[in-house]
Amino acid sequence: MQRPPQEDFSLKETKPHLGGGKVAGRWGLVTGDKLTSTYDLVEQMQYLYVRVVKAKELPGKDLTGSLDPYVEVRLGNYRGTTHHFEKKSNPEWSQVFAFSKDRIQASILEVNVKDKDVVKDDFVSRVMFDLNEIPKRVPPDSPLAPQWYRLVDRNGNKVRGELMLAVWMGTQADEAFPESWHSDSATVNGADALASIRSKVYLSPKLWYLRVNVIEAQDLIPSDRSRFPEVHVKAILGNQALRTRVSMSKTSNPMWNEDLMFVAAEPFEEPLILSVEDRVAPNKDEVLGRCAIPLQYIDRRLDHKPINSKWYNLEKHIIVEGEKKKEIKFASRIHMRLYLEGGYHVLDESTHYSSDLRPTAKQLWKSSIGVLELGILNATGLSPMKTKDGRATTDAYCVAKYGQKWVRTRTIIDSFAPKWNEQYTWEVFDPCTVITIGVFDNCHLHGGDKPGGARDSRIGKVRIRLSTLETDRVYTHSYPLLVLHPTGVKKMGEIHLAVRFTCSSLMNMMHMYSQPLLPKMHYIYPLTVTQLDSLRHQATQIVSMRLGRAEPPLRKEIAEYMLDVGSHMWSMRRSKANVFRIMGIFGGLIAIGKWFDQICNWKNPITTVLIHILFLILVLYPELILPTIFLYLFLIGVWYYRWRPRHPPHMDTRLSCADNAHPDELDEEFDTFPTSRPPDIVRMRYDRLRSIAGRIQTVVGDMATQGERLQSLLSWRDPRATALFVIFCLIAAIALYVTPFQVVALVTGFYVLRHPRFRHKLPSAPLNFFRRLPARTDCML
Repeated sequence: MQRPPQEDFSLKETKPHLGGGKVAGRWGLVTGDKLTSTYDLVEQMQYLYVRVVKAKELPGKDLTGSLDPYVEVRLGNYRGTTHHFEKKSNPEWSQVFAFSKDRIQASILEVNVKDKDVVKDDFVSRVMFDLNEIPKRVPPDSPLAPQWYRLVDRNGNKVRGELMLAVWMGTQADEAFPESWHSDSATVNGADALASIRSKVYLSPKLWYLRVNVIEAQDLIPSDRSRFPEVHVKAILGNQALRTRVSMSKTSNPMWNEDLMFVAAEPFEEPLILSVEDRVAPNKDEVLGRCAIPLQYIDRRLDHKPINSKWYNLEKHIIVEGEKKKEIKFASRIHMRLYLEGGYHVLDESTHYSSDLRPTAKQLWKSSIGVLELGILNATGLSPMKTKDGRATTDAYCVAKYGQKWVRTRTIIDSFAPKWNEQYTWEVFDPCTVITIGVFDNCHLHGGDKPGGARDSRIGKVRIRLSTLETDRVYTHSYPLLVLHPTGVKKMGEIHLAVRFTCSSLMNMMHMYSQPLLPKMHYIYPLTVTQLDSLRHQATQIVSMRLGRAEPPLRKEIAEYMLDVGSHMWSMRRSKANVFRIMGIFGGLIAIGKWFDQICNWKNPITTVLIHILFLILVLYPELILPTIFLYLFLIGVWYYRWRPRHPPHMDTRLSCADNAHPDELDEEFDTFPTSRPPDIVRMRYDRLRSIAGRIQTVVGDMATQGERLQSLLSWRDPRATALFVIFCLIAAIALYVTPFQVVALVTGFYVLRHPRFRHKLPSAPLNFFRRLPARTDCML
């Protein structure tokens, strides 16, 4: 597979004209006059706005004298229409139309009132505007007040009726912009399709951990009293189902004292359903009692203080003539402790690039430390994502996620170089968080919402860690959009972003670096790794489901891609990348070891002599050791400041091992779970995995062998070796007691740094002794 050129995947710094005339300089500082608009991180886009409010006293048109009016706003080849009313002479529309100034090819704006008809719509009257006479408006100016305009016919003669309008020139900062009809989307028809292309802000549901501490049950009545019951408790919350272990007490009063953890989202729509079940046969359980508990009435815990337990009555149902009826003969009870954990942060993202680390309970939140501003400017060179009317096209939009706030830009129809120029703001509570920006292709503009419809295609995403940004600096870069396909990594285009992180309190932000990354409950009562994985899966499912129920929906495939669902699955490519990352970490230590070996072998005699002198000084004045180390680290940090990174990090194909991954490894990564590949391919991959596991097994075995040899020094498994070591320890203790420590350190250091003339190629006696010590490998089958 031919590797794409590396420069195509690079990050490019840009200098756009932000905020209408302001230019981002070399250091990210914005120069020029500051406009009153808050959109200072995007390029200004001029729009002609037409607000159609209402009409009055419109004349009848049909033979019956009735009128089904609607308004047509026409500017050159662009035409937008309001909805129509049946038989109404005083309609109210309150719709806004926006025409991009860059695409205006006419000098006259026509606002026509028409009569809806079956065969052909009839012209009623109109109002015309000269574009040179239209006023300009820039927020925060108040909205332009609409006015009544007399209607005229085609010859310019006044006719009956008036139309209330407001017409002005503005920018995308106008409050009417998000809800207006855009000339860019003139080919999109239908209310649902128009709603799906507008910019929106979404909020993730507030997530809680629900802890169900099942203590015991009382007075259970099994159907077969001749046997000991095998009782467990099953708890269901929405799509989540957990069960306790089978109680060891084979009585009618079983005990468990076991915790079950769930994820619950506000508003609480579904109750917690608990059932006590008896295992009467393999794969067959009998319900001994059941209860449903609404989550609205459950206690909320903000810290580690215990919550009082409660008894809940269990209801038993019987089947009478095919109907389920409640049996109220005798009430069994279950003893539980239920509470919503407000001191934890519900993880719906990986902790490596999480955008929010605050606890669930708002009472525990600390004040914000700054503001994050993101300007989504444009994209260039987007790949064709689908075919429409026989030609390739892309309908692109962006989604950005930080904390609980998701934003979605409007969809730019049929463009490989869309311009959004939309700006969004988030409060920042922790600098060590990550914002994620994804680009998608809208596949729901022409009937895609039907069952089995297309899914929005991913074009790529970008992650930016706030802690890598300098405060109050505007970063304007073009980021590559990279997507991994079964055929390899592919660049889908570039996205142009402007990012600014403003810090409100430098001391508070510096203080955050000394605080735990997660809320304290994660450390006082930590959850297991298995629990965290399961709860994160449930949290992502709930978030994607709730966002998919919004209007317009932020669909499941979008939420899962932004939350990086599936990143925990096995991937040979990721495994190689992680191994290389570890090798990179130890590369510095290996380099130091090689340098020290050169010192010991006198490759550079001058350097070796200087090291001897430095060593002698440190041994004679040991109080200088720690100051010397920290001073050395300080000087290294100051020296590296000149080469500090100027740009935020971006997706690295070489670090990810995506530029040279084998096609079979990528096919395995994109395989479903469980696998859907043929048996021979699965067998080949299994054998390859066994080979890799065998190497890991050998390395782990060698590490265990060295540890067992250390243990055998005093275990008397080899009596002669232990006797030698014990005698050596006694002699060493006496010698070190009577010899000053500085003398011992000097002798040891000079021995290690001795000239090669006094060295032997054979291993030293201590190393030979250690390698001869016994391990437990000879005891293994």
